Amino acid sequence: MKNYILLCITMICFSFDSYSQQSKVAAGDRKYDSYAYIDAIKTYERVANKGYKSEDMFKKLGNSYYFNSDFEGAAKWYGELFAMNTTVEPEYYYRYAQSLKSTGQIDKANQIQSEFNTKFKNDNRGKLYNGAVNYLDEIKANSGRYKIEDAGINSKYSDYGSFVYDNKIYFASARDTGNFSQRKHKWTNEYFTNLYFANVDTQNNSISSKVNKFKTSLNTKFHESSPAFTKDGKTVYFTRNNYENGKKGKDANKITLVKIYKATIENDKWTNITELPFDSDNYSTAHPALSPDEKTLYFASDMPGSVGQSDIYKVSINSNSSYGPPTNLGKSINTEGKETFPYVTSENEIYFASDGHPGLGGLDVFVGKIEDNGTISSIQNVGADVNSPKDDFAYIIDPVSRIGYFSSNKDGGQGSDDIYKILETKRLQCIQELNGIITDAETAVILPGTKVTLYEGTSIKNTIISDSAGFYSFVVECGKTYNVRAEKQDYTTKEVSITIGKLTGKTSLPIALEKSTCKVTIGDDLGKCFGIKMIYFDLDKSNIRTEAALDLEKILDVLNNNPTMKLDIRSHTDSRATHQYNEALSNRRAKSTLQWLVKNGIAANRLTGKGYGETQLVNGCADGVNCTEEEHQMNRRSEFIITAL
Repeated sequence: MKNYILLCITMICFSFDSYSQQSKVAAGDRKYDSYAYIDAIKTYERVANKGYKSEDMFKKLGNSYYFNSDFEGAAKWYGELFAMNTTVEPEYYYRYAQSLKSTGQIDKANQIQSEFNTKFKNDNRGKLYNGAVNYLDEIKANSGRYKIEDAGINSKYSDYGSFVYDNKIYFASARDTGNFSQRKHKWTNEYFTNLYFANVDTQNNSISSKVNKFKTSLNTKFHESSPAFTKDGKTVYFTRNNYENGKKGKDANKITLVKIYKATIENDKWTNITELPFDSDNYSTAHPALSPDEKTLYFASDMPGSVGQSDIYKVSINSNSSYGPPTNLGKSINTEGKETFPYVTSENEIYFASDGHPGLGGLDVFVGKIEDNGTISSIQNVGADVNSPKDDFAYIIDPVSRIGYFSSNKDGGQGSDDIYKILETKRLQCIQELNGIITDAETAVILPGTKVTLYEGTSIKNTIISDSAGFYSFVVECGKTYNVRAEKQDYTTKEVSITIGKLTGKTSLPIALEKSTCKVTIGDDLGKCFGIKMIYFDLDKSNIRTEAALDLEKILDVLNNNPTMKLDIRSHTDSRATHQYNEALSNRRAKSTLQWLVKNGIAANRLTGKGYGETQLVNGCADGVNCTEEEHQMNRRSEFIITAL
């Protein structure tokens, strides 16, 4: 009986205790849902420390730390989530891996990242990591290029997002604590940020330690940050909470998000403060950056159509000050994670922060190339001088002086975020080593002394001789396509095309050569004997195509190595057009081929040439016969018949 009574009392106590913990969790949920992450952490941890476990609570606890860039706390509670052996969404695998990496638990991070890549194969972040398995080596190769120091304007509060204009550095800071009514932001438990500035001495390359609040109508009682001034100083774009004319805008969940605003200066006062037409109460736009010609505005947003949690967009600024539709920069730059804080230079570079591309943890700074068609290519991590296991972002740089600034919450700073000054001492260029070993195709014996030539298009970039181990090596640029030609006496010349990867590293291209099987004699076709393709022309054209010029260089090389050899160049067309026209066209082609060889040093008396029109077709594609373009192409050719040795 006593045991029964004790059991009942225990069950009643447990029931009340469970109800009490669930009630506290619900209170934490309300704080979490209103983005009051610091308060939510306090509530959740009081419950968790009493042994209460919940998948949903551990997710929110980890997120609350993660969203405040406290990766140690995030790793702890995501670890509790995964210890429950439950199935979770892909984002938690990724955030857990990022948090572990940021706290130095690399092996565990790689394990979780591998599970993420395996289970969620369609996530672009996993594809990026799989495609850059040696990304830490690549980051290391890009490091050691900066001198970095504290910018001298930091406080014990958050300072970030700098912009240099008119010998002043502007930035956001949460240091304004003097106003009795000044409120803290529940997300970070810090005061709302306003815009500040300090003078920059360009001659001494220094910043004044005196920091001034930007006392204009741009600053309000809510967040302002990331200003971008036009070159004439008459217009500024900046980020602000959705607050205008004393009224807060809210989304469907009654949350005040952020928008990009524009202001103009009149009589030394900033006025006409308006939100941009593509802003919305229901999504965020932030961190504006102007292109050098000021015709394009880049920014970050989570608007509908985004790839991930925030993407980088661009919008055209028209001559009448209107704006085109926002354009997502695409999956080459945007991932399922966060891409933010864009900055564009006059060298067609775009710097940005991302936690979706392979990095050291948290946000890392990356740089990409803006192609003529607007796409982003050759994205690289700028290296471990700037980047750290924490959040590194808001990178700007002067393309001439190579002086710049970035923001970070890395260890050793004064506040939660700090601004650092950089001097880039070595430019980042994405290069690779293209190498390989030349061997005999039949025996696999190495072939030292082989002439190896690197071509980009028709241009010779470099020529070397393979060493005693048959090894050759070239320095090449990322993302480009090259042709590598290997030549050795008694072997058939071989040429291979290769496209280099888009990240710093090495590309291997071994080449196996086949022994020559014929001896040339008068009447032979030089192309067939030496493995040289026929010289092709486009339909109705007589100009040398790019790939044809590469093959003509092979003919040129043979003629240079055999100074008594003479050739008869025979040009042919397909059957389309009239017989008379084709004969004239083939004569022009023969003449074009002959002139190319003469122009490149072959004596004219060693060459003859004639056009045969459509009189010597190599297949049945005569007049009236229905043939494919490829079949017609076979008849548009030039042959090189040896007439003397």
